[in-house]
Amino acid sequence: MNLSIRQLATFREVMRSGSISEAARTLGRTQPAVSSTIAGLETELELKLFVREQGRLVPTPEAEFFLEEAEAILRRLEISKRTLRGLANREHGQLRIVGTPEAVVSFLPDSLSRFLADKPNVKVALVSRAPSEIEELIAARQFDIGFSETPLVRNSFDQIDFDLECMCAVPATDPLASKEVITPADLDGYPLAMLHSEHRSHKQALARFHDAGANFNQRFELRSAYPGLRFVEAGQCALICDMITAYKAQEAARNGNGPPMIVFRPFRPRIQNSFSILTPAHRPSSIVAKDFCDFLSSEVAEIRSAMITNGL
Repeated sequence: MNLSIRQLATFREVMRSGSISEAARTLGRTQPAVSSTIAGLETELELKLFVREQGRLVPTPEAEFFLEEAEAILRRLEISKRTLRGLANREHGQLRIVGTPEAVVSFLPDSLSRFLADKPNVKVALVSRAPSEIEELIAARQFDIGFSETPLVRNSFDQIDFDLECMCAVPATDPLASKEVITPADLDGYPLAMLHSEHRSHKQALARFHDAGANFNQRFELRSAYPGLRFVEAGQCALICDMITAYKAQEAARNGNGPPMIVFRPFRPRIQNSFSILTPAHRPSSIVAKDFCDFLSSEVAEIRSAMITNGL
């Protein structure tokens, strides 16, 4: 059986109007065309759908039954068309995003909030994982987008890399706040908060202090940089952290929602802490996922530009 949507829609209109001529006017077609469509439908179904009684078109019992089926199919088709139209217009869809703990605290929720402002029907799953887990989840296609520290290149995912670096947060009342950049010599023996010893920024910091002959005094070991801001605000340490954390902390302070007693300065020699947007390879992204990747890229580029303008 090879039924067409046109046959079903024509049949429904004939049933509604009760005549071939009236259905033809409503559909904007000729009477012979409508008659031919109904005849073709009867041939496909191997059923008589209409009979003529005293010049009137009368539906058979089989036609009454088939009308319910035809209307159900056409309703479902209309729903599908609206859904697909919504996907094309970015009004519907789903985003599954996995990010580092630092990114999920503030950066990704803030970016998503702005992106979704005119997309009330887009659903989002946002979870936090360690960078190594993010790589595996994206490679396994469990998530649409990953935001993580830049990984080694793999065939199982595509990546957009951003060349970022670490900043140093110090109490605004500390003499170090007057410096344009902060070096290992400035922090010789100074209490520090940093990410754990396996993190690449920690290893780079150790090397920078060693090369400068400065004493590396880590007081606080962290899994996420954000708690370190509280220790800095309390005057208990300096914090070496990623650029995005620094930017979001400054933004919160400007809005009256964050620590106002912290300043951020470039750390030299440079400690690289780049981030990447990851997407599964060998699988097309949805329209809304592509749009959010573009949006996220612009957000990261804006952060980098703002921090460079402020002294990097």
